[in-house]
Amino acid sequence: PPKALAGTGKAIDDRFGGTAWARKAMRKAFPDHWSFLLGEIAMYSFVIILLTGVFLTFFFKPSMTEVIYDGSYEQLRGVPMSEAYASTLDITFEVRGGLLMRQIHHWSTIVFMAAIVVHMLRNFFGGAFRKPRELNWLIGILMFMLVMLNGLFGYSLPDDLLSGTGLRILEGVLLGIPLVGTYAQMFLFGGEFPGDLIIPRLYIIHVLLIPGILAALIPLHAIVLTWRQTHTQFPGKGSSNRTVRGYPFFPVFIAKTTAFFLFVFAGVAVLATVFQINPIWLFGPYDPGAISSGSQPDWYMGWLEGALRIMPAWEINAWGHTISMSVLIPALVVPGLLFTGLAVYPFIERWVTGDREIHHLLDRPRDVPARTGVGMGGVTFYGVLWAAGGNDVIATTFDIPLFWTTWFFRFTIIFGPVLAYVITYRICLGLQRRDRALIEHGLETGIIVRSPDGRYSEVEQHLDDERAAAITDPRPP
Repeated sequence: PPKALAGTGKAIDDRFGGTAWARKAMRKAFPDHWSFLLGEIAMYSFVIILLTGVFLTFFFKPSMTEVIYDGSYEQLRGVPMSEAYASTLDITFEVRGGLLMRQIHHWSTIVFMAAIVVHMLRNFFGGAFRKPRELNWLIGILMFMLVMLNGLFGYSLPDDLLSGTGLRILEGVLLGIPLVGTYAQMFLFGGEFPGDLIIPRLYIIHVLLIPGILAALIPLHAIVLTWRQTHTQFPGKGSSNRTVRGYPFFPVFIAKTTAFFLFVFAGVAVLATVFQINPIWLFGPYDPGAISSGSQPDWYMGWLEGALRIMPAWEINAWGHTISMSVLIPALVVPGLLFTGLAVYPFIERWVTGDREIHHLLDRPRDVPARTGVGMGGVTFYGVLWAAGGNDVIATTFDIPLFWTTWFFRFTIIFGPVLAYVITYRICLGLQRRDRALIEHGLETGIIVRSPDGRYSEVEQHLDDERAAAITDPRPP
């Protein structure tokens, strides 16, 4: 390197060290499988969220002070509203590029959540949560919960009719908590709903508290722990529990991941440019006495909405107190079971199987049918609740009584995951039998030949080493 750069590098290394680590890190192998980049999508989406969020903070006013709107959007001119809603309208119609930034911010959040879910499913079905990655799995679940909560608070900030309805549901959930619910509601809202403090408080949580926690957890989850450990990879030729088949971080992976960041940003920008999302000027300011028809939250909160919609109106009255099970079960018990189940699953599987080995090689989902069945049962559970969040839209679109759709989802949420487990388990066994047949007999070519003695047989082609290795190579049991 040039003398000036060499001198600067030596001076930094003398004071902070790290040259040996950096040299080793530059040669660290990264798998080439496409699923490895799912986590990259989430990380890049978070970067886009931060950049656009900084822009929006310059113009947004987190205040519930009532003003009379006199901006350029004529249909709301003269309407009383909060400063939060008015400033959001100004960002949309007055600030150059404001609407585009708002939509990029919102779409990148949608993509962020989707990438987290798909990345988590990849790690679950492949067994990437096993030793020595249990801590990383728990950090990922914690980030999933924080991002979901931050998304709820983020789209509540404009104080429009749709987001205000979501806050009303949040208030009802807090009030449904036995013993401490009233205190929790008064603490968050600073008084009776909706109050004057909720938007400033949500703003601080949304732009400072949760992003600060995420800014600490994401490097720990995506860089520190994964850099310390060997990257996971699927079985195949050249892959084992001790080796990684891939390319070095520099220059191959860094070039690939930089291009991927630009691709993710371009994709989000296209979504924000072409597809409208959260048009708050059509909803109007929040009014506690009004609600819009067909209201749905963002997709990642839809499953909680569905749980609330299909839960029967059960209550328990005892000793002068009422426990509203219709709120307590869907809003607290259901997510508690889901997230707790995700968190403890690695330890349950280790206890059931007795497997305490270190695993850097992933499982093919078909090779672990029980785990794959449990995962698909969870996906079905989540998906049914998500669909139930639109039971009114489904009923209207297909001209079905709302009563029917509600009862359909009530039955499906019980029997759907069980059926998904059984079907998935059988499919995995069928795929295993097919793999065995491929190893023993080879691929069917469709070519029929006749032997000299008159018998007919099909020409079979044996698998090449690349395809056979994923099935036959040894791996930790």
